[in-house]
Amino acid sequence: MSYRVAVRALCEFTAKVGDLDLRFTPSPTALEGIAGHAQVTARRGEGYEREVALQGQYERLNVRGRADGYDPVRNRLEEIKTFRGDLERQPANHRQLHWTQAKIYGWLLCQARGLDEVELALVYFDIASHKETLFIERYTAADLRRFFEVQCQAFIDWADQELAHRAARDQVLTALRFPYADFRSGQRQLAEAVYKAACTGTTLMAQAPTGIGKTLATLFPQLKAFPGQQLDKLFFLAAKTSGRRLALDALQSLQRSGADSLRTLELVARDKACEHPDKACHGDSCPLAKGFYDRLPAARVEALQHCMLDQATLRGIALEHEVCPYYLSQELARWADVVVGDYNYYFDISALLHGLTLSNDWRVCVLVDEAHNLLERARGMYSAELDQRTFAGLGSKAPAPLKRPLSRVQRCWNELHREQTTTYQVQAELPLKLLGALQQAVSAITDYLGEQPAGLDAEQQRAYFDAMHFCRIAELFGEHSLFDISLLPAAGRSTAKRSCLCLRNVVPAPFLEPRLTQAHSSVLFSATLNPRRFYADTLGLPETSAWIEVDSPFQSHQLQICLAEHISTRYQHREASLDAVVELIGTQYRTRPGNYLAFFSSFDYLQQVTALLREQYPDVPFWEQTRGMREAARNEFLGRFTERSKGIGFAVLGGAFAEGIDLPGRRLIGAFIATLGLPQINPVNEQFKRRFDEIFGRGLGYDYTYLYPGLQKVIQAAGRVIRTQDDEGVVHLIDDRFGRPQIRRLLPRWWSLSTSAGG
Repeated sequence: MSYRVAVRALCEFTAKVGDLDLRFTPSPTALEGIAGHAQVTARRGEGYEREVALQGQYERLNVRGRADGYDPVRNRLEEIKTFRGDLERQPANHRQLHWTQAKIYGWLLCQARGLDEVELALVYFDIASHKETLFIERYTAADLRRFFEVQCQAFIDWADQELAHRAARDQVLTALRFPYADFRSGQRQLAEAVYKAACTGTTLMAQAPTGIGKTLATLFPQLKAFPGQQLDKLFFLAAKTSGRRLALDALQSLQRSGADSLRTLELVARDKACEHPDKACHGDSCPLAKGFYDRLPAARVEALQHCMLDQATLRGIALEHEVCPYYLSQELARWADVVVGDYNYYFDISALLHGLTLSNDWRVCVLVDEAHNLLERARGMYSAELDQRTFAGLGSKAPAPLKRPLSRVQRCWNELHREQTTTYQVQAELPLKLLGALQQAVSAITDYLGEQPAGLDAEQQRAYFDAMHFCRIAELFGEHSLFDISLLPAAGRSTAKRSCLCLRNVVPAPFLEPRLTQAHSSVLFSATLNPRRFYADTLGLPETSAWIEVDSPFQSHQLQICLAEHISTRYQHREASLDAVVELIGTQYRTRPGNYLAFFSSFDYLQQVTALLREQYPDVPFWEQTRGMREAARNEFLGRFTERSKGIGFAVLGGAFAEGIDLPGRRLIGAFIATLGLPQINPVNEQFKRRFDEIFGRGLGYDYTYLYPGLQKVIQAAGRVIRTQDDEGVVHLIDDRFGRPQIRRLLPRWWSLSTSAGG
């Protein structure tokens, strides 16, 4: 059996030495890199070969990859690298890695074409100036072969270990049994659909009710499919920490049930993993970056002795070996079987896991937990905002080389909104003049940082990174996005007009669809994925996608759904609704004391209700969510829901307590939802509505912008009440619109609705 390794992965394993050093940054994005490669190869003459597929064998090691370009006339193989800034400041270990890659490709080319020698060129392309810098060396095939064999020999023991691990992993997964005696109701149905999707290479959208154990029902069948489908990795992607925790718990139960050789890695955000947030990521500043790649091999070996590399375990190993925990986790993503992390690790514009999948040609499966959250999260990934207040005044206090480009940004910005009279305005075209000024400013700052790495203060750095991101997102602009300008209120005595610019993604489908289809199989699952067409349209599910709606394990008698059709919670009716809402809540609590959650559309509405409740029902205990609640306060809020406590927790719909929390049994026996959950009608949402109409057809704009997202929040909140097959509870839907046929059709089928307000 041979071990397949990409040229880049081989070189990064054998040739990365010295410090972790991010000073030669910011590196170009993947899109900028692709564009830079294309520009370089377009300059070459006729007969130039691009993306030359090469492979070679050393003992049981199969090495493969694509060389950037080959000129048969000059007999020159080129390795093209895009960069920003001053090339003189490139760390030596970066250049060494690039030469290693070029030499490996050089031997593979000589072997494939029977060449006695070849000229190798490192081509560095500055994406700002579009200039090329070449470093050229000539090698004989014999010298390149010896170099290739040395690299392979350095990797072969690791390859043997990985082959043995994979064989053991597939053996235990073949024999793996479900960790419990029986599946829960609905759990087997979901697991069978996921297994079928994994075996047929299909994208699956699965709607399954809360409480059936969706996490385990998706992980188990995906892992069972590994041996037969020769899968390399499974990525479990979650929107929140609670989702990652459930996945890690489920994977531990599978490891205890026999999958003890399965390597699981948790990825966490950089700000949560960084041990020295006051230091920069290079060896002259951070002790954990100094000699990082020299100490990495020992840390990697120890880490992979552990089958569960959650954040705490990995941190302990990293600190023991004096390496950065965050970048150790990034390295270990290459060797883990299951990676648990946030959506952005696969779907973001420069996502780690997606990049590794492409460069290593992995066969991966992707599980997207609570997939209804992906729409809003993905919009954020492909949007960008610039606030003029961040840039105002930078030109006057900036270092001399930056004054001119920053002042030009301000002039172009002011010209852009000079004639604007309305507070909010959507522009049909991008501001090309301003974008040009921003790009020039970014280039100037990058060059300056090459000379003065610590030469910017925090405010200037923020403006720098904001401008870079805005320019990157501008490259992706299309009908799926809006460009809008919002005038800002005047500050102090100043009469200068300021504005905020936003490249606002409306439909992330064009960016998500390639990520879903590049995976062998993708499963998006949630308790709220109706209507199916809405999520398929906005998330970019392929036309061949499968769909399953799992039967609820709960009976209608377990959950009493009461419609308060005599109350309107519309904004203009809220003050008039207060007495009726408070009476309903107070009567329900006195009739059946216990723990309840009460959800409202805003903090203002919530506080008006609690003030009146305190006055009219002083015997009813309650506690409230507050604006900007920190994690400790959120935990305290949830900690008041115990098996013996009684009271009402007031919260805002769509916030931290409306989904992703588990309060089974007597910890929660009911909920009041005093809103339809509709997003606020404002100029931005109205533009979303208009764009949805343009893309998907007239009439869908309102539903896609307001109705479907609102009801999704309602159903998620109601799902907090019934968590197990022994639970019973009541949900009051407080708004007359819940009684409309078009609304009732969107509610879960197993709900039995009544208009009784009693408990």
